[in-house]
Amino acid sequence: MHDDERVVDELEALKAILMDELTVKTDERGIAIGLETEVFPWTALDTQQQFVRVMLDIELPPGYPDKPPRVCLRNPRGLDDSVLDTIDQQIREKCEEYLGQPVIFEIIEVVKENLTASNVPCCQCCICLYGFREGDHFTKTHCYHYFHSHCLAGHLTASERIFREEQDKLPAWQQTEKFQAVCPVCRAPIKYDVTELSTAPPPIDVTEAPRSFEPSEELRVLQQQMAALFLHQKRRGGIIQEENHLLLLTDEPATAGGNR
Repeated sequence: MHDDERVVDELEALKAILMDELTVKTDERGIAIGLETEVFPWTALDTQQQFVRVMLDIELPPGYPDKPPRVCLRNPRGLDDSVLDTIDQQIREKCEEYLGQPVIFEIIEVVKENLTASNVPCCQCCICLYGFREGDHFTKTHCYHYFHSHCLAGHLTASERIFREEQDKLPAWQQTEKFQAVCPVCRAPIKYDVTELSTAPPPIDVTEAPRSFEPSEELRVLQQQMAALFLHQKRRGGIIQEENHLLLLTDEPATAGGNR
């Protein structure tokens, strides 16, 4: 409920459109003071093609809609800061344009339009550390983390091999038959067809990466600094890892007075 009929009508319309996707927050008197909804891009109801999302949290101050609502974008996935800044700016402009009128539906539309235009994850694949380019085959987990399909296939194959090797070391009564794949980022259980993932080509950035590595001038300077630091530590005494993983303790030179 709400004291303003304009807000009551707006909330009823939003409930009819969004249904379970909309959560209305109320105070102790049952008066609506805000709402939240998770917003996805338009993909013709194909949820597998929704690669970005954001939680839209709207606070209705006393006097809304004659006063603008306070809007917060929470828990964005697959969106970079520039997209979020654009959404924030457009929401402010929309609130100014609709001041004195219900504006929540228009705010949701603004967010959806931007998510649809940015429906490619702006993060990196944490397996290969390359980003996602147009033409890359990538996978979105249910926990909204993103990986190149080729990379995820290799990760899952290696993980299962290691799992089997570790199981073989255990007595039979301690062994677990089933391997459970987990998200490389948050460790949530995931379920995928590795055979299908393996058919995907490598990421474009991987195939276009130079075959030989040439250190930059900045890296060469850093190498020289680290080499000097290594020699300094060795002269003063310390634990030094040498060939064949042999750990040696070097002696610190004595001072002029014979003290260490």
